[in-house]
Amino acid sequence: MNSGLVIVLTGVLVATACALLGSFLVLRRMAMMADAISHAILPGLVAGYFVAQGPNLLVGFLGAATAAVVTVSLVELLQNTRRVGNESAIGIIFPAMFALGTFVVSKYFANVHLDTDAVLYGSIEFSSLDLLYVGNASLGPQSLWVMGGLCVLNLLFVGLFYKELKLATFDAGLAATLGFSPILIHYALMTVVSVTTVGAFTAVGAILVVALMIVPAATAYLFTHRLPVMIVLAVAIGALSALSGYAVALALDASVAGSMATMCGVFFGLALLFSPLHGLVARLRRLRRQRVQFASEALIVHLLNHERTANQATESAVSHLNVELRWTPQFAQQVMGWATRHGLIERTNGHLVLTERGRNSAQQLART
Repeated sequence: MNSGLVIVLTGVLVATACALLGSFLVLRRMAMMADAISHAILPGLVAGYFVAQGPNLLVGFLGAATAAVVTVSLVELLQNTRRVGNESAIGIIFPAMFALGTFVVSKYFANVHLDTDAVLYGSIEFSSLDLLYVGNASLGPQSLWVMGGLCVLNLLFVGLFYKELKLATFDAGLAATLGFSPILIHYALMTVVSVTTVGAFTAVGAILVVALMIVPAATAYLFTHRLPVMIVLAVAIGALSALSGYAVALALDASVAGSMATMCGVFFGLALLFSPLHGLVARLRRLRRQRVQFASEALIVHLLNHERTANQATESAVSHLNVELRWTPQFAQQVMGWATRHGLIERTNGHLVLTERGRNSAQQLART
């Protein structure tokens, strides 16, 4: 199989497996847990390397998964003391675990593949060379089998326990009332997150695991408040980040993992700016519309207050509004245009006249 195709497929499979779970981590405000697990599994990888006297997929996987579960348990244990919060507990446990692993790697395994660069950046560029053997038969790139299996596992987990995960994520109290165990659901989710992180770790490294677990889900959250749509969008954004990141890496002769993580950030930045739901541009437009709407309401109340009075002609003159209401000419035109389009006022010979609808609206505003 072509090495480029293997790299792309590995990236897409990692993105899919991570995004399926990342949506729940983002909604639970546990994004840092993915970072903690991706770093804290290092002592487990080192232990597996030591026990097997070399690289061994099964032993390394078991060691890393054990370290991940230990990390989650220690974080929960520390948090349950009620002396520190969740983020503080994560910040205490995972640097200690990562520091321990880094020390052992740099001290005893500095001359083998298990080094700090591999830990951080992974080796996705060489995924086509890391083959899975059963006996003497080669089944193809190991990363595709591992991540393909994890994608199936995560799809089954989310599909089978979607109702329980959704309920425990949004209302743990209601979940407990209905007979579900939020703690059991939490540990099940953390276990699957740990296994996924371990599986993706050796292929793409700590940086890309965290990026693909959290950033696509956070990006999707800017577009929707519906969980099923968020999950689908997160998977799509993660896959697109992997594809575009590989293209950028080829064009710039740069790190593939770094380029994929960078593209995750690029898509998040674009969503932050242009999302119709939470984007900064959309927010500015909404604020501008609200400003014009509020000014239009002030305008019709002003016209109502001076209707049928001796100075109505002066107060309803278009040229007088800039002085009376302290508006710039450009803003006054925007306000009058908005009020006219919504049928609140009419222009007659340089003066503004309330319509019946505008008069009723102004009277309601005046009463409030």
